[in-house]
Amino acid sequence: MKHFICLILICFSLSSSAQLFSKEKLKNKENLDKETLSWGYYLGFNSYDFKFTYEEDLNDILVDNTAGFQLGLIGDLRLNDYLNLRLEPGVFFITRTLKYDESYFEGEDFNDSDLIREVKSTYVHFPLLLKASTKRINNFKPFIIGGLSMAINLSSNEDNPDDNSAGQFRMTSNTYFYEVGFGIDFYLPYFKFTPSIRGIFAINDELIRDNDPNSPWTGNVNSMKTRGIFINLAFR
Repeated sequence: MKHFICLILICFSLSSSAQLFSKEKLKNKENLDKETLSWGYYLGFNSYDFKFTYEEDLNDILVDNTAGFQLGLIGDLRLNDYLNLRLEPGVFFITRTLKYDESYFEGEDFNDSDLIREVKSTYVHFPLLLKASTKRINNFKPFIIGGLSMAINLSSNEDNPDDNSAGQFRMTSNTYFYEVGFGIDFYLPYFKFTPSIRGIFAINDELIRDNDPNSPWTGNVNSMKTRGIFINLAFR
C-alpha cells in the first residue's frame, strides 16, 4: 500500500509538471464541469487499523492490517467554479487481525487462539463531502476534499449474545467518521479520471464490551476507533 501511494504521488507530480510547463492549450471535455448535477463511480484500495486507548498501562494490542478494497457511486452537485458538494455511497471490505499479549491473560487458562481475533468488516459507507478545487490548468485540476461520513458495519456482531469467551469479537453497527484528502482531476479525451488519497478517522468508540467487565479482550480498552487511508480511482 505504501509503495502504491508513492507511485500515485509520483504520477501526480510528473503529470502536473508536464502540463504546467506545456504549451498545449487544447482542453479535453471543456464543458464537463459546468453541469449542475453529475454522476460517476469509483473503485479503490484501503488500509485500515484501530487506534486503542487503555484504562491501564499494559502492552498494546497489536493490529495487523491487510489491504482491502472498495467500490461505489458518486453524486456531484456544482456550487460554483471551485466548490462541489459530493455524496459518495459505497461498500468497503476490510480485514484486521488483533494480537493480544499474554500478560492480558495472567492468572487465567488460555490457548494460542485466545491471543488472536480476526476482525472482518463490511462497511456500507455514506460520506457527505466538500470538494475545493483550484482553477483548471490545461487538462488537470488539483483539489482538496473533506467532510463527514457514516458507515453501517454489516459484520459487526453487535446483537450477538456470544462474546469473546465464545470466540465472537463484537463492534457497533454504526460508525461516524471525518475524512480529509486530496487528488487531481485529469481530463482525458473521452472521460475524466480522478485518483485521490484520503484519510479517515472514526469519531465514536466501536467496541462492544464482553459480558465480563474484567474480560482480557475488552476490560482494559477505554476506546477503539477505526483509522485508515484509502485510494480512490474515480471515473466520470
